[in-house]
Amino acid sequence: MSDIIQIQQLRRTFQVGSEEVHALKGISFTIQTGEFVSIMGTSGSGKSTLLNILGCLDRPTSGEYCLDGIAVSQRTRDELSHLRNRKIGFIFQSYNLLPRTTALENVELPLLYNPAVSSRERKERAVRALEEVGLQNRMTHTPNQLSGGQQQRVAIARAIVNDPVIVLADEATGNLDTNTSYEIMHLFQKLNREGKTIAFVTHEPDIAAFTARTIRLRDGMIVE
Repeated sequence: MSDIIQIQQLRRTFQVGSEEVHALKGISFTIQTGEFVSIMGTSGSGKSTLLNILGCLDRPTSGEYCLDGIAVSQRTRDELSHLRNRKIGFIFQSYNLLPRTTALENVELPLLYNPAVSSRERKERAVRALEEVGLQNRMTHTPNQLSGGQQQRVAIARAIVNDPVIVLADEATGNLDTNTSYEIMHLFQKLNREGKTIAFVTHEPDIAAFTARTIRLRDGMIVE
């Protein structure tokens, strides 16, 4: 198995007013192809850690960050933007769907930035992604016509439509009730069995239990 994410002694520090915040304090870990990993902390800290790790795709303070074998620190901002679009599928707690756009059009969005994909192929891939998440009968619905769980399924379809090397989910069940959260986690397990590599940030132990491995963080450091 190869490493999709390889992080060595990653540090990130920034200013909040007059205070210097040490967001990452030399963390090191890897995520391998085909893994389903949770990144877990106390409420809020896990999310902040993911955002800080993603922030290092632009400007790590120090340390090494490799994405699919590519050293981030050696790339320009345009190259990093290209890497994020082609290599990572993002899923957010608040879904981040375009409100007056159909489910199908929302899922097509990441492919608009890939000139190698024709409009016909873009639609075909979006249809397949929505079928994969069980929304074949909701493709023409807009977000306000969908439940929270259905909106998150659209967001998952959007994240996988570009066939990324890894899916990063940021508190993706945070806005859902318990039963719907478990349905979404079963969907992630299904996608993982089909070969998707997934990193899922949560502060909920019952959600982390759906993953195969948990990285626990506290105060910017890995504790387990």
